[in-house]
Amino acid sequence: MKQFIRDVTVVPEGDGVDVKRLFPLNGFMNFDPFVLWDHFDIGPGRGFPDHPHRGFEAITYMFKGGMNHKDNLGNESFVTPGGVQRFTAGKGLVHSEMPAEDNQGHGSSNGIQLWINLPKKLKQIEPSYQQVNTEEFSVLEIEGGQVKKLVGDDSLVKLNTEVIYQHINLQKSSGYSINIKSSMRGIVYLMKGELIIEGHNLKSDQAMFIEDVLHLELSAIENCEFMLCFGVPHNESIHQYGPFVD
Repeated sequence: MKQFIRDVTVVPEGDGVDVKRLFPLNGFMNFDPFVLWDHFDIGPGRGFPDHPHRGFEAITYMFKGGMNHKDNLGNESFVTPGGVQRFTAGKGLVHSEMPAEDNQGHGSSNGIQLWINLPKKLKQIEPSYQQVNTEEFSVLEIEGGQVKKLVGDDSLVKLNTEVIYQHINLQKSSGYSINIKSSMRGIVYLMKGELIIEGHNLKSDQAMFIEDVLHLELSAIENCEFMLCFGVPHNESIHQYGPFVD
């Protein structure tokens, strides 16, 4: 197994938003097929006004609060805690992502936005949008924990790249194991607690980047909350600048 650990970097984005970013950053632009990972916390009245995108797909997953999505395709919806908004930018899309003015009593809006590159043969597909609410996801109860399957298996969230994306909670001294296809590489991002992954310690606000693994063992030193995300790389050159991935 090949692996390395990185800390998040706090960067300004949108209208008054600071995000915890794994990539893109100077010197570490992407991790094929993934091209952006932002953990955001947005207060009322701030957010991401109208802006364009092209060449990738994005998943916005909410931990708390809520997010309005509005785009030039005519879609307008509000995702609540535990829900997902997925858009495929394809050949081009303009949208905004803004928390409700009162956030429906939830305070700030906290979640993760993940961008997945599209292969070159799909860069010019028509843009599209999908919302899946929290009650529509499969949740696996395991000993000492819970696994919410956001992408993969029987999830309703559909992408053009093969991806496993899970939100996992583990109690202290509990463990989780998963089989990974040899073609995949991925990320374990820890929000709370401390994990041991194949003998390596991971602490909150850190991520382990992993490849060349067929089976992964994770053990919680403390109560933990983390994201596990693996995908099949396209092995194509990535030209990434601002909101565009060509």
